[in-house]
Amino acid sequence: MSIPQLKPWKAIAVYCGSAKGVIPAYSEAAATLGQVLVRRELDLVYGGGSIGLMGVIAASVMEHGGRVHGVITEALHKKEVGNAAISELEVVATMHTRKARMADLADASIILPGGFGTLDEFMETVTWNQLGVHAKPCGVLNVAGFFDPLLEFIDHAVDQGFIAPHYADSLLVADDPDDLLDAMRRIVLPKGITVIQPDDR
Repeated sequence: MSIPQLKPWKAIAVYCGSAKGVIPAYSEAAATLGQVLVRRELDLVYGGGSIGLMGVIAASVMEHGGRVHGVITEALHKKEVGNAAISELEVVATMHTRKARMADLADASIILPGGFGTLDEFMETVTWNQLGVHAKPCGVLNVAGFFDPLLEFIDHAVDQGFIAPHYADSLLVADDPDDLLDAMRRIVLPKGITVIQPDDR
């Protein structure tokens, strides 16, 4: 019996903060992840910013000879936070378009430390797996335990019956970029639920 060949990945979407946080470990992890992506010949897809962890990972990928595709909204671009020093900066009208475009461009997604916007964008990709909109691995790079409270919440939501265990288990977690990407490459995602449209009832 032949072993099915995995389709090569081309790009990873990374969601991360427009701030650097209070400890150097966050920036160090962003820079390291950038180097790992280049070594694995994976393009970076990200939010197009030049500041915070977004700026760090983009600079790391560019410095090591990789390719960076940024997607930023018109409003943020006008505030001069768009990164002109990357391979391609795509300006879109809305956050909704930005999220959809980043997901389309990437084969998988990773979250680094960040705030509301970072969580919103990453969790939408996780939700799309659950709904069957796409089937793309999602990974948490848990730098210095930053995401421990979030992971505890997810376990609590499973215990309380709001998240199915197999969907929670499909969210991969590691504190090392290579370990995380290896796990993401191996995972077989659960089949997303069928969304029932009003006309189907």
